[in-house]
Amino acid sequence: MSSRRARALADLGERLLARERAAVAPALNLVDDRRPEARKEAAALLAALEEKTLLGGARRIGLTGAPGAGKSTLLGALVQRFRSRDQTVGVIAVDPSSQRTGGALLGDRMRVRSGSADPGVFIRSLAARDQLGGLAEAARASVTIVAAAFDVVLVETVGVGQSEGEVADLVDTLVYVAQPGAGDLLQFMKAGILELPDVVAVNKADLGPMAERTANELMAGAGMGERTTEWVPPVVLVSAQEGTGLDELEAALESHLESLGPNGLQERRRRGRDAGVRVSLERRYGSHGLAAWGGHAKLEARLAEAQDHSGFALAEALGQEIESALRGGGSDL
Repeated sequence: MSSRRARALADLGERLLARERAAVAPALNLVDDRRPEARKEAAALLAALEEKTLLGGARRIGLTGAPGAGKSTLLGALVQRFRSRDQTVGVIAVDPSSQRTGGALLGDRMRVRSGSADPGVFIRSLAARDQLGGLAEAARASVTIVAAAFDVVLVETVGVGQSEGEVADLVDTLVYVAQPGAGDLLQFMKAGILELPDVVAVNKADLGPMAERTANELMAGAGMGERTTEWVPPVVLVSAQEGTGLDELEAALESHLESLGPNGLQERRRRGRDAGVRVSLERRYGSHGLAAWGGHAKLEARLAEAQDHSGFALAEALGQEIESALRGGGSDL
Protein backbone atom coordinates (compact mmCIF):
# COMPACT_ATOMS: atom_id res chain seq x y z
CA MET A 1 0.00 0.00 0.00
CA SER A 2 1.43 3.38 -1.00
CA SER A 3 2.01 6.03 1.65
CA ARG A 4 -0.55 8.23 -0.09
CA ARG A 5 -3.19 5.51 0.07
CA ALA A 6 -2.33 4.78 3.69
CA ARG A 7 -2.87 8.45 4.55
CA ALA A 8 -6.21 8.40 2.71
CA LEU A 9 -7.32 5.35 4.69
CA ALA A 10 -6.25 6.92 7.97
CA ASP A 11 -8.18 10.06 7.03
CA LEU A 12 -11.27 7.99 6.22
CA GLY A 13 -11.07 6.30 9.61
CA GLU A 14 -10.71 9.64 11.39
CA ARG A 15 -13.74 11.02 9.54
CA LEU A 16 -15.82 8.02 10.60
CA LEU A 17 -14.79 8.36 14.24
CA ALA A 18 -15.64 12.08 13.99
CA ARG A 19 -19.20 11.00 13.05
CA GLU A 20 -18.99 12.32 9.49
CA ARG A 21 -21.86 10.67 7.64
CA ALA A 22 -20.33 11.33 4.21
CA ALA A 23 -17.49 8.95 5.13
CA VAL A 24 -19.80 5.96 5.73
CA ALA A 25 -20.71 5.13 2.13
CA PRO A 26 -17.11 5.07 0.77
CA ALA A 27 -16.03 2.91 3.72
CA LEU A 28 -18.84 0.43 3.08
CA ASN A 29 -18.05 0.40 -0.63
CA LEU A 30 -14.43 -0.43 0.21
CA VAL A 31 -15.35 -3.49 2.28
CA ASP A 32 -17.60 -4.69 -0.54
CA ASP A 33 -14.74 -4.49 -3.06
CA ARG A 34 -13.41 -8.01 -3.72
CA ARG A 35 -10.16 -7.00 -5.44
CA PRO A 36 -7.05 -8.17 -3.50
CA GLU A 37 -5.62 -4.70 -2.93
CA ALA A 38 -8.99 -3.37 -1.80
CA ARG A 39 -9.39 -6.28 0.60
CA LYS A 40 -6.05 -5.42 2.22
CA GLU A 41 -7.10 -1.79 2.57
CA ALA A 42 -10.48 -2.77 3.99
CA ALA A 43 -8.82 -5.05 6.54
CA ALA A 44 -6.55 -2.21 7.66
CA LEU A 45 -9.47 0.23 7.98
CA LEU A 46 -11.65 -2.25 9.87
CA ALA A 47 -8.81 -3.15 12.23
CA ALA A 48 -8.22 0.52 13.06
CA LEU A 49 -11.92 1.13 13.67
CA GLU A 50 -12.42 -1.98 15.78
CA GLU A 51 -9.46 -1.09 17.96
CA LYS A 52 -11.35 2.11 18.83
CA THR A 53 -14.88 0.69 19.09
CA LEU A 54 -14.56 -2.91 20.33
CA LEU A 55 -15.15 -1.76 23.89
CA GLY A 56 -16.99 1.44 22.98
CA GLY A 57 -18.76 2.95 20.03
CA ALA A 58 -22.44 2.70 19.27
CA ARG A 59 -25.02 0.69 21.14
CA ARG A 60 -25.92 -2.36 18.98
CA ILE A 61 -29.40 -3.90 18.93
CA GLY A 62 -30.45 -6.84 16.76
CA LEU A 63 -33.97 -7.69 15.59
CA THR A 64 -34.72 -11.15 14.30
CA GLY A 65 -37.77 -13.36 13.86
CA ALA A 66 -39.77 -15.18 11.24
CA PRO A 67 -40.80 -13.41 8.02
CA GLY A 68 -44.09 -11.62 8.47
CA ALA A 69 -43.61 -10.92 12.17
CA GLY A 70 -43.34 -7.20 11.52
CA LYS A 71 -39.62 -6.69 12.13
CA SER A 72 -39.27 -3.90 9.58
CA THR A 73 -42.27 -2.00 10.96
CA LEU A 74 -40.93 -2.34 14.50
CA LEU A 75 -37.48 -1.27 13.32
CA GLY A 76 -39.03 1.86 11.78
CA ALA A 77 -40.79 2.67 15.05
CA LEU A 78 -37.56 2.29 17.04
CA VAL A 79 -35.69 4.52 14.59
CA GLN A 80 -38.25 7.26 15.10
CA ARG A 81 -38.02 6.97 18.88
CA PHE A 82 -34.23 7.15 18.94
CA ARG A 83 -34.32 10.14 16.61
CA SER A 84 -36.85 11.89 18.85
CA ARG A 85 -34.06 11.96 21.46
CA ASP A 86 -31.61 13.31 18.90
CA GLN A 87 -29.66 10.04 18.70
CA THR A 88 -28.24 9.15 15.29
CA VAL A 89 -29.12 5.70 13.97
CA GLY A 90 -27.41 3.34 11.54
CA VAL A 91 -29.45 0.43 10.20
CA ILE A 92 -28.01 -2.78 8.73
CA ALA A 93 -30.85 -4.73 7.10
CA VAL A 94 -30.03 -8.21 5.82
CA ASP A 95 -32.55 -9.20 3.18
CA PRO A 96 -33.42 -12.42 1.37
CA SER A 97 -31.50 -12.58 -1.89
CA SER A 98 -32.85 -12.41 -5.38
CA GLN A 99 -32.20 -15.77 -7.04
CA ARG A 100 -31.54 -13.97 -10.31
CA THR A 101 -29.34 -11.04 -9.31
CA GLY A 102 -28.14 -11.88 -5.81
CA GLY A 103 -29.29 -8.44 -4.68
CA ALA A 104 -31.43 -7.50 -1.69
CA LEU A 105 -35.15 -7.81 -2.38
CA LEU A 106 -36.57 -5.78 0.50
CA GLY A 107 -34.31 -2.77 0.46
CA ASP A 108 -36.92 -0.36 -0.87
CA ARG A 109 -39.67 -1.25 1.57
CA MET A 110 -40.60 0.11 5.00
CA ARG A 111 -37.06 0.42 6.26
CA VAL A 112 -36.22 2.96 3.56
CA ARG A 113 -39.36 4.99 4.23
CA SER A 114 -38.59 5.04 7.96
CA GLY A 115 -36.07 7.83 7.73
CA SER A 116 -33.68 7.69 4.79
CA ALA A 117 -34.22 11.42 4.14
CA ASP A 118 -33.19 12.18 7.73
CA PRO A 119 -29.48 13.08 7.94
CA GLY A 120 -29.39 11.37 11.33
CA VAL A 121 -30.35 8.00 9.83
CA PHE A 122 -28.26 5.77 7.57
CA ILE A 123 -29.69 2.58 6.09
CA ARG A 124 -27.64 -0.18 4.48
CA SER A 125 -29.41 -3.12 2.87
CA LEU A 126 -27.37 -6.31 2.43
CA ALA A 127 -28.28 -9.47 0.54
CA ALA A 128 -28.04 -12.70 2.54
CA ARG A 129 -26.79 -14.39 -0.64
CA ASP A 130 -26.23 -18.12 -0.22
CA GLN A 131 -26.12 -18.22 3.56
CA LEU A 132 -29.05 -20.21 4.90
CA GLY A 133 -31.15 -17.61 6.67
CA GLY A 134 -27.99 -15.98 7.84
CA LEU A 135 -26.11 -12.75 7.72
CA ALA A 136 -24.37 -11.51 4.62
CA GLU A 137 -20.59 -11.93 4.82
CA ALA A 138 -20.19 -8.17 4.92
CA ALA A 139 -22.53 -7.69 7.90
CA ARG A 140 -19.83 -7.73 10.57
CA ALA A 141 -17.70 -5.26 8.65
CA SER A 142 -20.74 -3.05 8.01
CA VAL A 143 -21.66 -3.01 11.70
CA THR A 144 -18.09 -2.02 12.62
CA ILE A 145 -18.16 0.91 10.21
CA VAL A 146 -21.62 2.12 11.16
CA ALA A 147 -20.91 1.70 14.90
CA ALA A 148 -18.03 4.16 14.56
CA ALA A 149 -20.21 6.89 13.08
CA PHE A 150 -23.61 6.62 14.82
CA ASP A 151 -25.06 6.51 18.34
CA VAL A 152 -27.18 3.40 17.80
CA VAL A 153 -26.88 0.52 15.32
CA LEU A 154 -29.95 -1.60 14.53
CA VAL A 155 -29.38 -4.92 12.76
CA GLU A 156 -32.37 -6.65 11.18
CA THR A 157 -31.99 -10.17 9.81
CA VAL A 158 -33.93 -12.50 7.57
CA GLY A 159 -34.88 -14.64 10.57
CA VAL A 160 -35.34 -18.04 8.96
CA GLY A 161 -32.85 -20.39 10.57
CA GLN A 162 -29.36 -19.75 11.88
CA SER A 163 -29.57 -15.95 11.80
CA GLU A 164 -30.49 -15.67 15.48
CA GLY A 165 -27.15 -17.18 16.49
CA GLU A 166 -25.20 -15.13 13.99
CA VAL A 167 -26.73 -11.78 14.89
CA ALA A 168 -26.35 -12.52 18.63
CA ASP A 169 -22.58 -12.39 18.05
CA LEU A 170 -22.87 -8.93 16.48
CA VAL A 171 -25.06 -7.06 18.94
CA ASP A 172 -25.28 -6.08 22.59
CA THR A 173 -28.98 -6.93 22.86
CA LEU A 174 -30.91 -9.36 20.65
CA VAL A 175 -34.67 -8.91 20.25
CA TYR A 176 -36.75 -11.78 18.93
CA VAL A 177 -39.91 -10.50 17.25
CA ALA A 178 -42.59 -13.16 17.64
CA GLN A 179 -45.62 -13.60 15.43
CA PRO A 180 -48.91 -14.22 17.29
CA GLY A 181 -50.16 -17.76 16.76
CA ALA A 182 -46.72 -18.90 15.52
CA GLY A 183 -46.71 -22.02 17.72
CA ASP A 184 -46.86 -23.41 21.23
CA LEU A 185 -44.11 -23.58 23.83
CA LEU A 186 -42.74 -26.90 22.54
CA GLN A 187 -42.30 -25.47 19.04
CA PHE A 188 -40.49 -22.43 20.41
CA MET A 189 -38.16 -24.69 22.40
CA LYS A 190 -37.43 -26.89 19.38
CA ALA A 191 -36.55 -23.83 17.34
CA GLY A 192 -34.09 -22.67 20.01
CA ILE A 193 -35.97 -19.39 20.36
CA LEU A 194 -35.78 -19.44 24.15
CA GLU A 195 -31.97 -19.63 24.35
CA LEU A 196 -30.53 -16.69 22.44
CA PRO A 197 -32.77 -13.60 22.63
CA ASP A 198 -32.31 -11.07 25.41
CA VAL A 199 -35.77 -9.58 24.88
CA VAL A 200 -38.86 -11.06 23.22
CA ALA A 201 -41.34 -8.72 21.55
CA VAL A 202 -44.69 -10.24 20.60
CA ASN A 203 -45.74 -7.92 17.79
CA LYS A 204 -49.25 -7.24 16.50
CA ALA A 205 -50.70 -6.95 19.99
CA ASP A 206 -53.77 -5.45 18.29
CA LEU A 207 -54.76 -9.04 17.42
CA GLY A 208 -55.85 -9.35 21.04
CA PRO A 209 -56.27 -12.84 22.56
CA MET A 210 -54.07 -14.53 19.96
CA ALA A 211 -51.14 -12.22 20.77
CA GLU A 212 -51.76 -12.61 24.50
CA ARG A 213 -51.68 -16.41 24.23
CA THR A 214 -48.38 -16.30 22.40
CA ALA A 215 -46.94 -13.93 25.01
CA ASN A 216 -48.11 -16.20 27.83
CA GLU A 217 -46.52 -19.24 26.15
CA LEU A 218 -43.22 -17.43 25.84
CA MET A 219 -43.36 -16.08 29.38
CA ALA A 220 -43.92 -19.60 30.69
CA GLY A 221 -40.79 -20.85 28.96
CA ALA A 222 -38.57 -17.76 29.21
CA GLY A 223 -36.38 -19.28 31.92
CA MET A 224 -36.28 -22.78 30.45
CA GLY A 225 -33.67 -22.30 27.73
CA GLU A 226 -30.00 -23.08 28.34
CA ARG A 227 -28.39 -19.69 28.92
CA THR A 228 -24.95 -18.55 30.00
CA THR A 229 -26.23 -15.75 32.28
CA GLU A 230 -28.93 -15.34 34.91
CA TRP A 231 -30.82 -12.85 32.75
CA VAL A 232 -34.35 -14.04 31.93
CA PRO A 233 -35.64 -12.42 28.73
CA PRO A 234 -38.71 -10.29 29.35
CA VAL A 235 -41.67 -10.78 27.01
CA VAL A 236 -43.29 -7.55 25.83
CA LEU A 237 -46.54 -7.14 23.90
CA VAL A 238 -46.19 -4.46 21.22
CA SER A 239 -48.00 -3.18 18.19
CA ALA A 240 -45.52 -1.46 15.92
CA GLN A 241 -48.37 -0.49 13.61
CA GLU A 242 -50.36 1.25 16.35
CA GLY A 243 -47.37 2.38 18.41
CA THR A 244 -48.38 0.60 21.62
CA GLY A 245 -46.02 -1.21 23.98
CA LEU A 246 -42.96 0.66 22.68
CA ASP A 247 -42.28 2.29 26.06
CA GLU A 248 -42.21 -1.16 27.64
CA LEU A 249 -39.94 -2.49 24.89
CA GLU A 250 -37.45 0.33 25.36
CA ALA A 251 -37.52 -0.22 29.11
CA ALA A 252 -36.68 -3.89 28.54
CA LEU A 253 -33.79 -2.90 26.26
CA GLU A 254 -32.44 -0.53 28.90
CA SER A 255 -32.81 -3.16 31.63
CA HIS A 256 -30.80 -5.66 29.63
CA LEU A 257 -28.02 -3.16 28.97
CA GLU A 258 -27.89 -2.28 32.67
CA SER A 259 -27.79 -5.97 33.59
CA LEU A 260 -24.67 -6.42 31.48
CA GLY A 261 -22.78 -3.56 33.08
CA PRO A 262 -19.46 -2.37 31.58
CA ASN A 263 -17.67 -5.67 32.21
CA GLY A 264 -20.48 -7.79 30.79
CA LEU A 265 -20.72 -5.62 27.71
CA GLN A 266 -16.98 -5.89 27.10
CA GLU A 267 -17.12 -9.66 27.52
CA ARG A 268 -20.03 -9.96 25.12
CA ARG A 269 -18.26 -7.92 22.47
CA ARG A 270 -15.09 -9.96 22.92
CA ARG A 271 -17.08 -13.17 22.45
CA GLY A 272 -18.57 -11.69 19.31
CA ARG A 273 -15.11 -10.76 18.05
CA ASP A 274 -13.89 -14.31 18.70
CA ALA A 275 -16.90 -15.79 16.91
CA GLY A 276 -16.16 -13.59 13.91
CA VAL A 277 -12.54 -14.77 13.75
CA ARG A 278 -13.60 -18.44 13.99
CA VAL A 279 -16.20 -18.09 11.25
CA SER A 280 -13.81 -16.19 8.98
CA LEU A 281 -11.02 -18.78 9.28
CA GLU A 282 -13.32 -21.80 9.05
CA ARG A 283 -14.96 -20.48 5.88
CA ARG A 284 -11.65 -19.61 4.27
CA TYR A 285 -9.61 -22.69 5.21
CA GLY A 286 -11.99 -25.36 6.50
CA SER A 287 -11.16 -28.00 9.08
CA HIS A 288 -8.18 -29.25 7.04
CA GLY A 289 -6.49 -25.85 6.99
CA LEU A 290 -7.03 -25.31 10.71
CA ALA A 291 -5.72 -28.81 11.51
CA ALA A 292 -2.57 -28.25 9.44
CA TRP A 293 -1.86 -25.11 11.46
CA GLY A 294 -2.57 -26.52 14.90
CA GLY A 295 -6.32 -26.92 15.20
CA HIS A 296 -9.02 -25.33 17.30
CA ALA A 297 -7.05 -25.58 20.54
CA LYS A 298 -4.34 -23.35 19.08
CA LEU A 299 -6.96 -20.97 17.73
CA GLU A 300 -8.59 -20.61 21.15
CA ALA A 301 -5.21 -19.98 22.77
CA ARG A 302 -4.38 -17.25 20.25
CA LEU A 303 -7.78 -15.62 20.76
CA ALA A 304 -7.21 -15.57 24.53
CA GLU A 305 -3.78 -14.00 24.07
CA ALA A 306 -5.16 -11.12 22.00
CA GLN A 307 -8.25 -10.13 23.98
CA ASP A 308 -8.20 -6.45 23.13
CA HIS A 309 -7.01 -6.71 19.54
CA SER A 310 -9.12 -6.26 16.45
CA GLY A 311 -10.73 -9.46 15.19
CA PHE A 312 -10.19 -8.33 11.59
CA ALA A 313 -6.46 -7.87 12.13
CA LEU A 314 -6.25 -11.15 14.01
CA ALA A 315 -8.08 -13.07 11.28
CA GLU A 316 -5.69 -11.68 8.68
CA ALA A 317 -2.59 -12.54 10.73
CA LEU A 318 -3.76 -16.04 11.57
CA GLY A 319 -4.84 -16.57 7.97
CA GLN A 320 -1.28 -15.89 6.84
CA GLU A 321 0.02 -18.41 9.37
CA ILE A 322 -2.45 -21.04 8.15
CA GLU A 323 -1.46 -20.44 4.53
CA SER A 324 2.20 -20.80 5.50
CA ALA A 325 1.41 -24.09 7.25
CA LEU A 326 -0.48 -25.35 4.20
CA ARG A 327 2.54 -24.54 2.03
CA GLY A 328 4.74 -26.49 4.44
CA GLY A 329 6.52 -23.41 5.70
CA GLY A 330 5.67 -23.76 9.37
CA SER A 331 2.80 -22.42 11.40
CA ASP A 332 4.19 -19.09 12.58
CA LEU A 333 5.41 -16.09 10.63
